[in-house]
Amino acid sequence: MKKQLIAAAIAAFGASMAHAGPADHIFTPNVEYGEREIEFSAGSFRDHGKEDETAGVLTFGMGVTQFWFTEIGVEYERERGESFRREAFEWENKFQLTEPGQYFIDLGALVEIERPRDHDEGWELKIGLLTQKDFDKVQLNFNLLAERHYDSEEKSRTEVGYQWQAKYRWMPQFEVGLQGLGVFGNWGSWERNGDQEHSVGPAIFGKIQTGGRTAIKYNAAYLVGLTKPSPDHTLRATVEFEF
Repeated sequence: MKKQLIAAAIAAFGASMAHAGPADHIFTPNVEYGEREIEFSAGSFRDHGKEDETAGVLTFGMGVTQFWFTEIGVEYERERGESFRREAFEWENKFQLTEPGQYFIDLGALVEIERPRDHDEGWELKIGLLTQKDFDKVQLNFNLLAERHYDSEEKSRTEVGYQWQAKYRWMPQFEVGLQGLGVFGNWGSWERNGDQEHSVGPAIFGKIQTGGRTAIKYNAAYLVGLTKPSPDHTLRATVEFEF
């Protein structure tokens, strides 16, 4: 079954990330069976000469099996001068494809469906291949993501992007590292390198035990755009309550 999931994820890249949103977070491939969490992610774009954008996503998820984690959530967005409005519902599913340390790289797969509040905007399907490699106290992640937008009035389009992070596990309550996000462009007609979106910057992470199985996890990053189409600055953070 796991081999079939891998094949499906790889095939999706040839068939199917829209521009990374300000509240997007870095996915990791591992699943903890029985874990439940309430998660809030928020972020803001600051772009000189363009519209600023702020977004927040509230989700509830749980580890249904030893290899499947699912969560549902609602996304809110706001542009400069406007109030927050509900933008979309999302259903995210993460599949752990290998046991941690079983092979040279840990593998996972992501399948996410998003339904905009305005049904005339269609819906979106995101599929990802998630990877992780640990070197003692250093954790490395790199993900390939493909998002296909289905619209009844416009031609469906596919965009491919990536995520990566590197962090040093200094102590459980506080870790430091770097994060990066990017979008290559539409599948089959990727833009020139100068027209792609690439952002990178420092990040902090941590997990604070609050008794029993409960804990609070957090991470935050400040990203700087490396290309002209990228937001000049992105500030994003995620807080999870695990129980």
